[in-house]
Amino acid sequence: MKNLIKNFLLFLLIFLIISGVFSLFVSPISPTKEISLDEFVLLVKNEEIEKLTVGRNKFNLALQDGSQRFVFKEENETLGEIIKNYNLPGEKIEKIKIKVKPASGGLLMNLLPILIAGLLMLAFFIFLNRQLQKSGAQAIKFGESGIRETKPEDQKNKITFADVAGVKEAKEELKEVVDFLKNPGKFTKLGAKIPKGILLLGAPGTGKTLLAKATSGEANVSFFHISGSEFVELFVGIGAARTRDAFRKAKKSVPSILFIDEIDAIGRVRGGGIGGSHDEREQTLNQILVEMDGFEPNIGLIILAATNRPDILDPALLRPGRFDRKIILDMPDVKDREEILKIHSRSKPLAKDVKLEEIAQRTPGFSGADLANLMNEAAIVAARHNKTSINQEELLESIEKVLLGPERKSFILSKKEKKIVAFHESGHAVVTYFLPSCGPVRKISIIARGRAAGYTLKTPEKDQFLFTKSEILENISSFLGGYAAEKIFFNEVSNGAAEDLKEATGIARKVVTKYGMSGLGPRTFGKEESLIFLSKELTEERDYSEKTAQMIDKEVAKIIDFCYNQAEGLIKKNKKKVEKIAQYLIEKETIEKEEFEKYVKENF
Repeated sequence: MKNLIKNFLLFLLIFLIISGVFSLFVSPISPTKEISLDEFVLLVKNEEIEKLTVGRNKFNLALQDGSQRFVFKEENETLGEIIKNYNLPGEKIEKIKIKVKPASGGLLMNLLPILIAGLLMLAFFIFLNRQLQKSGAQAIKFGESGIRETKPEDQKNKITFADVAGVKEAKEELKEVVDFLKNPGKFTKLGAKIPKGILLLGAPGTGKTLLAKATSGEANVSFFHISGSEFVELFVGIGAARTRDAFRKAKKSVPSILFIDEIDAIGRVRGGGIGGSHDEREQTLNQILVEMDGFEPNIGLIILAATNRPDILDPALLRPGRFDRKIILDMPDVKDREEILKIHSRSKPLAKDVKLEEIAQRTPGFSGADLANLMNEAAIVAARHNKTSINQEELLESIEKVLLGPERKSFILSKKEKKIVAFHESGHAVVTYFLPSCGPVRKISIIARGRAAGYTLKTPEKDQFLFTKSEILENISSFLGGYAAEKIFFNEVSNGAAEDLKEATGIARKVVTKYGMSGLGPRTFGKEESLIFLSKELTEERDYSEKTAQMIDKEVAKIIDFCYNQAEGLIKKNKKKVEKIAQYLIEKETIEKEEFEKYVKENF
C-alpha cells in the first residue's frame, strides 16, 4: 500500500511537470501589463515601441525600455485597419519591427492538450492496474514459506563433516542418514525404515545448524533451511500454509533434507495458549504433525530440527514416527576445542609462536561458536596493531575479551577504590591457589573489563564433569575470597562483591535443593516449570512446606558460613602474601601466573 501511494504521487508529479512544460508551448507567458488601444496609439506616436508581434486577438509589444505590454483587439481586425482608423503616421510605423504570429493549427492544435492529458490518464490507469495485480499476486504468495534451498551443485557454500570438529558421536549417528540418502536400497532390502525426523539437542553454539548443513553436504543432496519463527504470523492459518509449502518444496527435490531451526518456537507443549484451538502457533504445530505422518519414511526426505530446550517440546512431536531419534551435542572437551580452533584458523595467518593446544586448555566451557568468536577477535586485534599475522598474545587477550568483555580504559578508579579492588582480587587469588579443586590462577588484573572492575582468571588443568561436595564447597570459598579480604583489611565490605555473593549463594542453594548434599538427606526440592502462555523463563514450583523452606535456608546459610570461614582462615594465614600481591597490583595493575606463584611461594 505504501509503495502504491508513493508511485501515485511520483506519477502525479511527472504529470504536472509535463503539463507545465506543454503549457509553455501552447500558451506562452503573457506580457506583464495590459494597455488600451488609446495607450497603444500614444506609444506609437511617441516612438516608444521597439517590436510589435501581431497575434490572433492581441498585439504583444516590446518597448524601448525593455518592458512588455499587450493590447487586445478584435479577432477580425487587422493592424492596417487600426493604423487607418487612428490615423497613425506611416513613418512612425516603419520604425517598429513588426512580426506576424502564424495562426494556430486549427482543430488539431486545440485538441492536442486534451489528447495528451487523455493519454497520460490512460497510462496512469494501466500503471495502477499493474500495481493492483502485483498486490494480488503478493497476497497469493503470502502463504509461501520463503524456505531457503542450497542445491548440491553449490560448491561455494558446501560444508562436510571435515568442517565440523568434535561431536564425534553425533557425526556417527548422522552417517547413517548420509548412507541412506546415498544408498537407500541397502536399507529397504532388509525392511529397515530410516527415521523421518532427527532432533539435534545441545547448548547454544555447539554446532547444531552447522552439523545439519554438513549432513546435506556429505550426502550431496538439497538442503532446505527455515527457522521455526518464520512459520508464525499474525493471521491464523498462515503458519499452517507455510508448513505445507515447505514440505511440498522439500518433497519435490528428494533426496533432500528439511532443516527446521529453533523448533521450540512452534513446537511447545499445546494447551498453554490463551487462544485455545485458534492459537496460530498450535495450528502450525498441528500441521507439522500431520505432514510428518503424511509421507513414507523411505522416500528420501529427512527432517532435521534443532533446539536447546527439549523439555518444553510437545510429546506428540517426539513420539515414534516423528522426531523419534535424538542426537545430543555436548560441549567440546580440550581435544575437540583444539580441533575447532584449527578449523577456524584455516584462513588466518598464525605466527610461529601460536600454540593452539594452550589456548584449548585455557578455554574450558567454550562452545564452538565461542571459539570461532575468539579467533575472529584475535584477528581484529592483530589488524588493529598493524600486524601481518596473529600471535599468541592476541589469542590470550581474546580469551579475556570473550569471557569478560573489552577493556574499559576510560573507567578510572580513585586511589581508594583501586586499593579495595587490588585486595579483593588478591583475596580471590590466594584462596583459589590454596584450594586444589579450584584450578591454577592464570592471571589477576584490576583493569576493568565488561562489568567487572577487576578479575582473577582461573582455568582448570583438565575438563571435569562430576564434582564432589568438597570440590563444590572449595569453589564457593573461592568466590568468597574477595569478600573476606575486604572485611579483614578494611574492616568493611563494598558492593564490588555482589556478583561473587550471588554466584556463591546460587551454588549453595543447588547443593541443598538439587544435589542432595546437605543434612536434609538425598532428595531434591522444587520442580522447574515453564509458564508458556506468559512467555516467561523457567520458574520453580514448591513441592515442600514452609517449615522445609526454613530448613533449606538454614542449610544454605550453614554452607555459606563454612565456606566463608574457610576463605577467611586462608587469608589470615597468608596475610602478608595477600598484601604483597595487592601492592604489586596497585603498581602494575596486572600479574601473570608465574609472577603470582613466585610471590605466593615466598616465606614472610
